Parts: sequence; structure tokens; C-alpha cells
Amino acid sequence: MYRLYYSPGACSLAARIVLEETGAPYEAELVSAVDSRMTETPAYRQVNPKARVPALWPVPGTIGARDAVLTEVGAIMVYLARTYPEAGLLPADPAGEARCLEWLSWLTGSVHGQSYGQIWRAHRFTDEAEGMTAVKAKGMANLADQHRLIESVLADGRGWAVPGGYSIADPYLHVFYRWGGRIGLPMAADYPAWTRLDAATTARPAVRRALAAEGLTP
Repeated sequence: MYRLYYSPGACSLAARIVLEETGAPYEAELVSAVDSRMTETPAYRQVNPKARVPALWPVPGTIGARDAVLTEVGAIMVYLARTYPEAGLLPADPAGEARCLEWLSWLTGSVHGQSYGQIWRAHRFTDEAEGMTAVKAKGMANLADQHRLIESVLADGRGWAVPGGYSIADPYLHVFYRWGGRIGLPMAADYPAWTRLDAATTARPAVRRALAAEGLTP
């Protein structure tokens, strides 16, 4: 049985959705990303010294976390998709797989690590209190550009993030759609194509199970 270390509504939600999609047995252990006292405890740092969620155990190997703990949401989703190919969560053709990884890399590095890092974790970018406001404002500007790009891509008529079928890119996009609402952006009004994709994603039974398990509304 897998163990997923998670925080409700965090990027770990995408990994939980993928677990639900595969049907693999798992248990979830709460490590709140909102309360850094939980992610930065000595006990959790022994699991994941990066002090981040998600983390998944057991997966063979290690790169510094506890033995057999896999970190990084993109790596976790790809591992699960490869381990359970019957779930159809990763395109079978090389180009399709590359496009899926293209989404994951950009969402992780730019949308999450850069923009939401600036908005929610400005202290990671500056030690000067007076600079925090400017960092957050730049994060919002970056995010607006990124949201426009997501909308333009999804508005080309495709049914899913990677044309041809649902993949691990779609639950990851669901996380960022939710986050847009959390910071007060009018997602449905400004991003109709993304809203259609999110409605299709949210309608999936696995997604609804994951949301219910974390006390989140669809």
C-alpha cells in the first residue's frame, strides 16, 4: 500500500487524483503546507528534507529523502501513470508523452514555483520586508500572462490538455484552476476554455473522490 503525504488543496491533490484514477490502494498522511510547522518538523524532514508535499512511499530508490520516498508532484504522477498503464493516464506515443511532460514542467517551474511562489511565499525571493509587496505584485503579473497562455492553448478545440485523451496534465491544471479561485480571480468569466476543461475533469469519479477525501467542494 502506498502512503501519500499531502496537504488539502495543495499540488499534492493532483497526485491524490492520479492515485484514485489508478485504483491503487493507498493511505494519506496529512502534512499541512499552510502551517509550515508541519512540513518543517524534524520528523517530516526525515521523510522529505525538502520540507514540501507531496511525497509518496514506497518507490524504489532515493535522492536524499528517506529510502523509497519519491518527491516532486510531476515525478509522482509520471511514476504512477507508468506503473498502472491500464489507467491510460499518459499518452502512449512519444510526442503525446512529451507534450504531457511539457505541461508538467511548465506548470511546476513557472506557474507554481515562480508565480505562486512570489504570491504566497515572497520571503523565498527577498529578505527585505519592503520588497515583499513588489514580489507579490510581480507574481500576479506573471500569473496573468501564464493564465492567458493556458486559455489560448485550451481554446483551440481540444477536449483535454493533451489532445486525444485525459492525462496526468489535467488534474494538475485542476489544481491551478482552483488556486485561481482561491486568490479571487474570476476564472469562469475570464477563462471559458479552461473552465470547460475543469468541468470535465471535476466530473470524473476519481476526482470527486479525491476532493471529498480532502474536504474540498467540486
